[in-house]
Amino acid sequence: MEQSEIINELTNIWRNELDDDKIVLTPDTTAKEVDGWDSLTNIQLIVATERKYKVRFSASEIMNFKNIGELADAVLTKKANA
Repeated sequence: MEQSEIINELTNIWRNELDDDKIVLTPDTTAKEVDGWDSLTNIQLIVATERKYKVRFSASEIMNFKNIGELADAVLTKKANA
């Protein structure tokens, strides 16, 4: 699995969780660029991501994600080390 595949799947998660089919995520996408993505919905998005990939992120990992690319890379790393 590659980063682009993860980002495509994350796009579907974000669309479902934020109820917005127009969302398009890229590696550089941040919360500031997506309507409705705030601190509360961030928790929902991370939980949905953890469920999808059967991984867990620590609070410090979540706090350090700067964009979607970093989240996708973290998923890939955790899946590779599982």
